[in-house]
Amino acid sequence: MQKVNVFWFRRDLRLEDNSALNKALEGDIPVLPIFIFDENIVTQLDKKDARINFIYECLLRIDQKLKRYNSNLLVLKGKPIEVFTKLLENYHINSIYSNKDYEPYALERDRKIYTLAKERHLNFYRYKDQVIFEENEIVKADGKPYTVYTPYKKKWLAAFEKLNIGCDNGDFNKFIKHSVQLPSLSEIGFSASSLKASEFNPEKINNYGEHRDFPSKDHTTHIGPYLRFGTLSIRQVILDLPTQSEVYLSELIWREFFMQILFHFPQVKNNNFRSKYDSIPWRDNEEDFKKWCRGETGYPLVDAGMRELNATGHMHNRVRMITAGFLCKHLLINWQWGEAYFAQKLLDYELSSNNGNWQWAAGTGCDAAPYFRVFNPTTQIQRFDKNFEYIKKWVPEVQELTYSKPMVEHKFARERAISTYKQALENQS
Repeated sequence: MQKVNVFWFRRDLRLEDNSALNKALEGDIPVLPIFIFDENIVTQLDKKDARINFIYECLLRIDQKLKRYNSNLLVLKGKPIEVFTKLLENYHINSIYSNKDYEPYALERDRKIYTLAKERHLNFYRYKDQVIFEENEIVKADGKPYTVYTPYKKKWLAAFEKLNIGCDNGDFNKFIKHSVQLPSLSEIGFSASSLKASEFNPEKINNYGEHRDFPSKDHTTHIGPYLRFGTLSIRQVILDLPTQSEVYLSELIWREFFMQILFHFPQVKNNNFRSKYDSIPWRDNEEDFKKWCRGETGYPLVDAGMRELNATGHMHNRVRMITAGFLCKHLLINWQWGEAYFAQKLLDYELSSNNGNWQWAAGTGCDAAPYFRVFNPTTQIQRFDKNFEYIKKWVPEVQELTYSKPMVEHKFARERAISTYKQALENQS
Protein backbone atom coordinates (compact mmCIF):
# COMPACT_ATOMS: atom_id res chain seq x y z
CA MET A 1 0.00 0.00 0.00
CA GLN A 2 1.52 3.30 -1.12
CA LYS A 3 2.38 5.88 1.53
CA VAL A 4 1.01 9.35 0.67
CA ASN A 5 0.15 12.75 2.03
CA VAL A 6 -3.34 13.84 0.99
CA PHE A 7 -4.03 17.37 -0.14
CA TRP A 8 -7.76 18.12 0.02
CA PHE A 9 -8.95 20.84 -2.38
CA ARG A 10 -11.91 22.83 -1.07
CA ARG A 11 -12.23 26.60 -1.47
CA ASP A 12 -8.78 26.82 -3.07
CA LEU A 13 -9.16 25.47 -6.60
CA ARG A 14 -5.71 26.34 -7.91
CA LEU A 15 -2.18 24.96 -7.82
CA GLU A 16 -0.49 28.35 -7.68
CA ASP A 17 0.19 30.10 -4.35
CA ASN A 18 -1.82 27.58 -2.37
CA SER A 19 -0.75 27.65 1.28
CA ALA A 20 -1.61 24.13 2.42
CA LEU A 21 -0.63 22.57 -0.90
CA ASN A 22 2.81 24.18 -0.67
CA LYS A 23 3.22 22.72 2.82
CA ALA A 24 2.18 19.27 1.62
CA LEU A 25 4.72 19.44 -1.22
CA GLU A 26 7.62 20.32 1.12
CA GLY A 27 8.19 16.75 2.29
CA ASP A 28 9.47 13.66 0.50
CA ILE A 29 6.18 11.76 0.65
CA PRO A 30 4.16 11.84 -2.61
CA VAL A 31 1.08 14.06 -2.50
CA LEU A 32 -2.31 12.68 -3.49
CA PRO A 33 -4.58 15.59 -4.56
CA ILE A 34 -8.30 15.02 -4.01
CA PHE A 35 -11.58 16.86 -4.29
CA ILE A 36 -14.82 15.69 -2.70
CA PHE A 37 -18.27 16.58 -3.97
CA ASP A 38 -19.77 16.71 -0.50
CA GLU A 39 -23.15 14.97 -0.40
CA ASN A 40 -24.10 17.01 2.65
CA ILE A 41 -24.11 20.00 0.28
CA VAL A 42 -24.63 18.89 -3.32
CA THR A 43 -27.77 16.83 -2.68
CA GLN A 44 -29.55 20.10 -1.85
CA LEU A 45 -28.69 21.71 -5.19
CA ASP A 46 -30.45 21.82 -8.53
CA LYS A 47 -29.01 19.34 -11.05
CA LYS A 48 -28.05 22.24 -13.32
CA ASP A 49 -26.52 24.37 -10.57
CA ALA A 50 -24.13 26.76 -12.31
CA ARG A 51 -21.75 26.77 -9.36
CA ILE A 52 -21.22 23.01 -9.69
CA ASN A 53 -20.46 23.62 -13.37
CA PHE A 54 -17.97 26.33 -12.37
CA ILE A 55 -16.29 24.02 -9.86
CA TYR A 56 -16.15 21.19 -12.39
CA GLU A 57 -14.44 23.39 -14.98
CA CYS A 58 -11.89 24.39 -12.33
CA LEU A 59 -11.23 20.72 -11.54
CA LEU A 60 -10.73 19.97 -15.23
CA ARG A 61 -8.09 22.70 -15.44
CA ILE A 62 -6.30 21.44 -12.33
CA ASP A 63 -6.35 17.89 -13.70
CA GLN A 64 -4.88 19.05 -17.01
CA LYS A 65 -2.03 20.79 -15.20
CA LEU A 66 -1.36 17.73 -13.04
CA LYS A 67 -1.00 15.58 -16.16
CA ARG A 68 2.16 17.51 -16.95
CA TYR A 69 3.63 15.94 -13.82
CA ASN A 70 2.31 12.44 -14.58
CA SER A 71 -0.40 12.83 -12.01
CA ASN A 72 -4.16 13.36 -11.81
CA LEU A 73 -6.77 14.79 -9.52
CA LEU A 74 -8.79 12.18 -7.65
CA VAL A 75 -12.41 13.40 -7.65
CA LEU A 76 -14.78 11.65 -5.26
CA LYS A 77 -18.36 12.03 -4.13
CA GLY A 78 -19.82 11.28 -0.72
CA LYS A 79 -19.84 12.46 2.84
CA PRO A 80 -16.28 13.53 3.72
CA ILE A 81 -15.98 11.31 6.80
CA GLU A 82 -17.04 8.27 4.75
CA VAL A 83 -14.77 9.20 1.85
CA PHE A 84 -11.71 9.44 4.10
CA THR A 85 -12.58 6.21 5.85
CA LYS A 86 -12.56 4.48 2.47
CA LEU A 87 -9.36 6.23 1.35
CA LEU A 88 -7.64 4.81 4.40
CA GLU A 89 -8.43 1.34 3.08
CA ASN A 90 -6.65 2.03 -0.22
CA TYR A 91 -3.74 4.26 0.80
CA HIS A 92 -1.24 4.43 3.61
CA ILE A 93 -2.01 8.03 4.53
CA ASN A 94 0.64 9.82 6.57
CA SER A 95 -0.96 13.30 6.80
CA ILE A 96 -3.94 15.26 5.48
CA TYR A 97 -3.42 18.85 4.37
CA SER A 98 -6.11 21.44 3.71
CA ASN A 99 -6.76 25.15 3.90
CA LYS A 100 -9.03 26.56 6.58
CA ASP A 101 -12.70 27.27 6.02
CA TYR A 102 -14.47 29.36 8.65
CA GLU A 103 -18.15 28.67 7.98
CA PRO A 104 -20.16 26.73 10.60
CA TYR A 105 -20.70 23.61 8.50
CA ALA A 106 -17.05 23.53 7.41
CA LEU A 107 -15.85 23.76 11.00
CA GLU A 108 -18.10 20.87 12.01
CA ARG A 109 -16.93 18.82 9.00
CA ASP A 110 -13.28 19.42 9.83
CA ARG A 111 -13.77 18.46 13.47
CA LYS A 112 -15.03 15.05 12.31
CA ILE A 113 -12.03 14.59 10.01
CA TYR A 114 -9.68 15.67 12.80
CA THR A 115 -11.23 13.10 15.13
CA LEU A 116 -10.86 10.37 12.49
CA ALA A 117 -7.25 11.36 11.86
CA LYS A 118 -6.45 11.29 15.57
CA GLU A 119 -8.02 7.84 15.94
CA ARG A 120 -5.90 6.55 13.05
CA HIS A 121 -2.75 8.31 14.31
CA LEU A 122 -2.60 10.68 11.35
CA ASN A 123 -1.84 14.37 11.16
CA PHE A 124 -4.50 16.77 9.92
CA TYR A 125 -2.92 20.11 9.06
CA ARG A 126 -4.93 23.21 8.14
CA TYR A 127 -3.54 26.55 6.98
CA LYS A 128 -4.74 30.09 6.41
CA ASP A 129 -5.26 30.75 2.72
CA GLN A 130 -8.54 32.44 1.69
CA VAL A 131 -8.00 35.57 3.80
CA ILE A 132 -5.21 37.97 4.65
CA PHE A 133 -6.24 38.04 8.32
CA GLU A 134 -8.33 35.36 9.97
CA GLU A 135 -10.73 35.47 12.89
CA ASN A 136 -8.40 36.26 15.79
CA GLU A 137 -5.78 38.37 14.04
CA ILE A 138 -7.75 41.64 13.85
CA VAL A 139 -9.47 42.09 17.21
CA LYS A 140 -9.97 44.81 19.81
CA ALA A 141 -7.36 45.53 22.48
CA ASP A 142 -9.29 43.29 24.88
CA GLY A 143 -9.26 40.42 22.40
CA LYS A 144 -12.94 40.69 21.53
CA PRO A 145 -14.08 40.75 17.88
CA TYR A 146 -15.02 43.95 16.12
CA THR A 147 -18.69 44.39 15.29
CA VAL A 148 -18.31 47.76 13.54
CA TYR A 149 -16.57 47.90 10.18
CA THR A 150 -14.66 51.21 10.29
CA PRO A 151 -12.44 50.47 13.32
CA TYR A 152 -11.93 46.94 12.00
CA LYS A 153 -10.79 48.34 8.66
CA LYS A 154 -8.39 50.80 10.33
CA LYS A 155 -6.74 48.04 12.33
CA TRP A 156 -6.69 45.75 9.28
CA LEU A 157 -4.87 48.40 7.23
CA ALA A 158 -2.41 49.13 10.03
CA ALA A 159 -1.60 45.43 10.38
CA PHE A 160 -1.32 45.02 6.62
CA GLU A 161 1.32 47.74 6.40
CA LYS A 162 3.55 45.65 8.65
CA LEU A 163 2.86 42.43 6.78
CA ASN A 164 5.30 40.95 4.32
CA ILE A 165 3.20 38.83 2.00
CA GLY A 166 4.49 36.91 -0.96
CA CYS A 167 3.27 34.30 -3.41
CA ASP A 168 4.94 30.89 -3.63
CA ASN A 169 4.57 27.60 -5.46
CA GLY A 170 5.59 24.15 -4.31
CA ASP A 171 7.48 21.48 -6.21
CA PHE A 172 4.78 20.03 -8.44
CA ASN A 173 6.98 17.02 -9.29
CA LYS A 174 6.15 15.67 -5.84
CA PHE A 175 2.57 14.79 -6.76
CA ILE A 176 1.84 11.08 -6.77
CA LYS A 177 2.52 9.42 -10.12
CA HIS A 178 -0.74 7.81 -11.11
CA SER A 179 -3.45 7.87 -13.72
CA VAL A 180 -7.10 8.17 -12.69
CA GLN A 181 -10.05 9.28 -14.75
CA LEU A 182 -11.98 12.41 -13.79
CA PRO A 183 -15.67 11.47 -13.57
CA SER A 184 -18.01 13.23 -15.97
CA LEU A 185 -20.45 15.87 -14.77
CA SER A 186 -23.31 13.43 -15.24
CA GLU A 187 -21.51 10.73 -13.24
CA ILE A 188 -21.37 13.20 -10.36
CA GLY A 189 -25.13 13.68 -10.74
CA PHE A 190 -25.26 17.06 -12.49
CA SER A 191 -25.75 18.43 -16.00
CA ALA A 192 -24.56 21.44 -17.95
CA SER A 193 -25.89 24.87 -17.03
CA SER A 194 -26.55 27.70 -19.44
CA LEU A 195 -25.26 30.19 -16.83
CA LYS A 196 -21.57 31.02 -16.85
CA ALA A 197 -19.58 33.21 -14.51
CA SER A 198 -18.21 36.32 -16.19
CA GLU A 199 -14.44 36.45 -16.50
CA PHE A 200 -12.57 38.26 -13.77
CA ASN A 201 -11.54 41.61 -15.24
CA PRO A 202 -8.79 43.29 -13.18
CA GLU A 203 -8.77 46.31 -15.49
CA LYS A 204 -12.08 47.36 -13.93
CA ILE A 205 -10.20 48.01 -10.67
CA ASN A 206 -8.96 51.21 -12.26
CA ASN A 207 -11.47 53.98 -11.47
CA TYR A 208 -13.57 51.43 -9.57
CA GLY A 209 -14.61 53.96 -6.95
CA GLU A 210 -15.75 56.41 -9.61
CA HIS A 211 -17.91 54.02 -11.62
CA ARG A 212 -18.96 51.19 -9.30
CA ASP A 213 -22.41 52.59 -8.39
CA PHE A 214 -23.72 52.78 -11.94
CA PRO A 215 -25.11 49.42 -13.09
CA SER A 216 -25.26 50.29 -16.78
CA LYS A 217 -21.47 50.69 -16.78
CA ASP A 218 -20.96 47.25 -15.22
CA HIS A 219 -17.69 48.48 -13.79
CA THR A 220 -17.39 45.53 -11.41
CA THR A 221 -14.55 43.04 -11.76
CA HIS A 222 -16.76 39.94 -11.28
CA ILE A 223 -14.17 38.62 -8.84
CA GLY A 224 -16.76 37.06 -6.53
CA PRO A 225 -16.86 33.43 -7.77
CA TYR A 226 -13.07 33.36 -8.16
CA LEU A 227 -12.51 34.33 -4.54
CA ARG A 228 -15.39 32.15 -3.34
CA PHE A 229 -13.87 29.02 -4.86
CA GLY A 230 -10.26 30.10 -4.55
CA THR A 231 -9.26 30.03 -8.20
CA LEU A 232 -7.46 33.29 -7.39
CA SER A 233 -5.11 33.83 -4.47
CA ILE A 234 -6.27 36.74 -2.31
CA ARG A 235 -2.59 37.51 -1.69
CA GLN A 236 -1.89 37.78 -5.40
CA VAL A 237 -5.01 39.88 -5.97
CA ILE A 238 -3.96 42.42 -3.35
CA LEU A 239 -0.32 42.46 -4.44
CA ASP A 240 -1.49 43.22 -8.01
CA LEU A 241 -3.76 46.10 -6.99
CA PRO A 242 -2.84 49.32 -8.78
CA THR A 243 -2.24 52.47 -6.78
CA GLN A 244 -5.30 54.48 -5.77
CA SER A 245 -7.36 51.34 -5.22
CA GLU A 246 -8.61 52.21 -1.73
CA VAL A 247 -12.29 51.70 -2.54
CA TYR A 248 -11.70 48.28 -4.09
CA LEU A 249 -9.49 47.22 -1.19
CA SER A 250 -12.24 48.31 1.20
CA GLU A 251 -14.60 45.85 -0.49
CA LEU A 252 -12.10 43.05 0.06
CA ILE A 253 -11.82 44.06 3.72
CA TRP A 254 -15.61 43.96 4.05
CA ARG A 255 -15.40 40.33 2.93
CA GLU A 256 -13.02 39.48 5.77
CA PHE A 257 -15.06 41.53 8.26
CA PHE A 258 -18.19 39.49 7.54
CA MET A 259 -16.18 36.26 7.69
CA GLN A 260 -14.99 36.98 11.20
CA ILE A 261 -18.50 38.05 12.23
CA LEU A 262 -19.85 34.67 11.11
CA PHE A 263 -17.03 32.85 12.89
CA HIS A 264 -17.48 34.64 16.22
CA PHE A 265 -21.27 34.89 16.03
CA PRO A 266 -22.39 31.73 14.19
CA GLN A 267 -25.96 32.31 15.37
CA VAL A 268 -26.32 34.98 12.66
CA LYS A 269 -26.72 32.16 10.14
CA ASN A 270 -30.29 31.70 11.31
CA ASN A 271 -30.95 34.68 13.58
CA ASN A 272 -30.74 38.46 13.74
CA PHE A 273 -27.37 39.71 14.92
CA ARG A 274 -29.30 42.18 17.09
CA SER A 275 -31.82 40.11 19.01
CA LYS A 276 -33.88 43.22 19.79
CA TYR A 277 -35.26 42.91 16.26
CA ASP A 278 -36.55 39.38 16.81
CA SER A 279 -40.02 40.70 17.57
CA ILE A 280 -40.56 42.40 14.19
CA PRO A 281 -43.94 41.12 12.88
CA TRP A 282 -42.89 40.45 9.28
CA ARG A 283 -45.79 40.28 6.80
CA ASP A 284 -44.13 37.43 4.86
CA ASN A 285 -46.71 37.53 2.07
CA GLU A 286 -45.89 34.69 -0.32
CA GLU A 287 -47.48 36.30 -3.39
CA ASP A 288 -45.56 39.52 -2.78
CA PHE A 289 -42.37 37.49 -2.43
CA LYS A 290 -42.98 35.70 -5.73
CA LYS A 291 -43.48 39.03 -7.52
CA TRP A 292 -40.19 40.26 -6.06
CA CYS A 293 -38.43 37.07 -7.16
CA ARG A 294 -39.76 37.40 -10.71
CA GLY A 295 -38.99 41.11 -10.99
CA GLU A 296 -42.63 42.18 -11.20
CA THR A 297 -42.84 44.75 -8.41
CA GLY A 298 -43.59 47.74 -10.64
CA TYR A 299 -40.39 49.44 -9.49
CA PRO A 300 -38.07 49.42 -12.52
CA LEU A 301 -34.72 49.30 -10.76
CA VAL A 302 -35.84 46.54 -8.41
CA ASP A 303 -37.30 44.54 -11.29
CA ALA A 304 -34.19 45.02 -13.44
CA GLY A 305 -31.98 43.71 -10.66
CA MET A 306 -34.07 40.63 -10.01
CA ARG A 307 -34.31 39.81 -13.71
CA GLU A 308 -30.56 40.20 -14.11
CA LEU A 309 -30.08 37.80 -11.20
CA ASN A 310 -32.48 35.23 -12.60
CA ALA A 311 -30.97 35.40 -16.08
CA THR A 312 -27.27 35.54 -15.26
CA GLY A 313 -26.61 34.50 -11.64
CA HIS A 314 -25.19 37.98 -11.05
CA MET A 315 -26.56 41.29 -9.83
CA HIS A 316 -24.83 44.65 -9.69
CA ASN A 317 -23.75 45.57 -6.14
CA ARG A 318 -25.69 48.84 -5.92
CA VAL A 319 -28.82 47.11 -7.14
CA ARG A 320 -28.38 44.32 -4.59
CA MET A 321 -28.78 46.91 -1.84
CA ILE A 322 -31.88 48.38 -3.49
CA THR A 323 -33.61 45.04 -4.10
CA ALA A 324 -32.81 43.78 -0.60
CA GLY A 325 -33.99 46.99 1.05
CA PHE A 326 -37.21 46.86 -0.95
CA LEU A 327 -38.02 43.33 0.18
CA CYS A 328 -37.38 44.03 3.86
CA LYS A 329 -38.71 47.57 4.18
CA HIS A 330 -41.34 48.03 1.44
CA LEU A 331 -42.79 44.53 1.62
CA LEU A 332 -41.90 43.76 5.24
CA ILE A 333 -40.68 40.29 4.30
CA ASN A 334 -38.10 38.66 6.52
CA TRP A 335 -34.56 39.13 5.22
CA GLN A 336 -34.04 35.38 5.55
CA TRP A 337 -36.38 34.78 2.60
CA GLY A 338 -34.33 37.06 0.40
CA GLU A 339 -31.04 35.70 1.69
CA ALA A 340 -32.14 32.17 0.81
CA TYR A 341 -33.18 33.25 -2.69
CA PHE A 342 -29.84 34.98 -3.31
CA ALA A 343 -28.06 31.88 -1.96
CA GLN A 344 -29.89 29.80 -4.54
CA LYS A 345 -29.23 32.13 -7.47
CA LEU A 346 -25.92 33.95 -7.00
CA LEU A 347 -22.85 32.48 -8.68
CA ASP A 348 -20.69 34.37 -6.17
CA TYR A 349 -22.77 33.28 -3.17
CA GLU A 350 -20.76 33.28 0.04
CA LEU A 351 -22.58 32.70 3.32
CA SER A 352 -20.85 35.34 5.42
CA SER A 353 -21.16 38.19 2.91
CA ASN A 354 -24.68 37.26 1.85
CA ASN A 355 -25.85 37.06 5.45
CA GLY A 356 -24.03 40.21 6.51
CA ASN A 357 -25.32 42.30 3.65
CA TRP A 358 -28.90 41.11 4.01
CA GLN A 359 -28.89 41.90 7.71
CA TRP A 360 -27.37 45.29 6.86
CA ALA A 361 -30.25 45.97 4.47
CA ALA A 362 -32.83 44.83 7.02
CA GLY A 363 -31.24 46.87 9.82
CA THR A 364 -30.89 43.80 12.03
CA GLY A 365 -27.17 43.15 11.67
CA CYS A 366 -23.91 44.46 13.02
CA ASP A 367 -22.99 47.92 11.75
CA ALA A 368 -26.30 47.93 9.88
CA ALA A 369 -28.23 50.72 8.23
CA PRO A 370 -30.67 52.18 10.79
CA TYR A 371 -34.19 50.82 10.55
CA PHE A 372 -35.59 54.21 9.54
CA ARG A 373 -33.36 54.36 6.48
CA VAL A 374 -35.62 53.29 3.61
CA PHE A 375 -34.32 53.57 0.05
CA ASN A 376 -36.67 55.24 -2.42
CA PRO A 377 -36.38 52.97 -5.48
CA THR A 378 -37.57 55.74 -7.78
CA THR A 379 -35.10 58.44 -6.73
CA GLN A 380 -32.36 55.79 -6.87
CA ILE A 381 -33.00 55.69 -10.62
CA GLN A 382 -32.25 59.39 -10.91
CA ARG A 383 -28.98 58.89 -9.06
CA PHE A 384 -27.70 55.71 -10.64
CA ASP A 385 -29.54 55.00 -13.92
CA LYS A 386 -31.05 58.30 -14.99
CA ASN A 387 -31.00 57.39 -18.69
CA PHE A 388 -32.69 54.05 -18.00
CA GLU A 389 -29.88 52.16 -19.76
CA TYR A 390 -29.68 49.35 -17.21
CA ILE A 391 -33.44 49.27 -16.70
CA LYS A 392 -34.27 49.06 -20.41
CA LYS A 393 -31.86 46.16 -20.81
CA TRP A 394 -33.72 44.03 -18.27
CA VAL A 395 -37.20 45.59 -18.27
CA PRO A 396 -37.79 46.43 -21.96
CA GLU A 397 -41.52 46.99 -21.36
CA VAL A 398 -40.86 49.66 -18.73
CA GLN A 399 -42.49 52.44 -20.77
CA GLU A 400 -45.35 50.31 -22.06
CA LEU A 401 -48.85 50.03 -20.65
CA THR A 402 -48.15 46.36 -20.01
CA TYR A 403 -45.59 47.16 -17.34
CA SER A 404 -46.72 46.36 -13.80
CA LYS A 405 -48.08 49.09 -11.56
CA PRO A 406 -46.12 49.56 -8.31
CA MET A 407 -47.26 46.84 -5.94
CA VAL A 408 -47.04 49.22 -2.99
CA GLU A 409 -46.83 53.02 -2.79
CA HIS A 410 -43.45 54.20 -1.51
CA LYS A 411 -44.59 56.76 1.05
CA PHE A 412 -47.08 54.31 2.56
CA ALA A 413 -44.51 51.49 2.62
CA ARG A 414 -41.86 53.69 4.20
CA GLU A 415 -44.17 54.87 6.99
CA ARG A 416 -45.40 51.32 7.58
CA ALA A 417 -41.86 49.97 7.86
CA ILE A 418 -40.70 52.67 10.27
CA SER A 419 -43.75 52.35 12.50
CA THR A 420 -43.54 48.54 12.49
CA TYR A 421 -39.88 48.53 13.50
CA LYS A 422 -40.41 51.28 16.06
CA GLN A 423 -43.38 49.54 17.66
CA ALA A 424 -41.47 46.26 17.87
CA LEU A 425 -38.60 47.96 19.67
CA GLU A 426 -40.88 49.88 22.02
CA ASN A 427 -42.71 46.70 23.01
CA GLN A 428 -39.45 45.36 24.39
CA SER A 429 -38.69 48.36 26.58
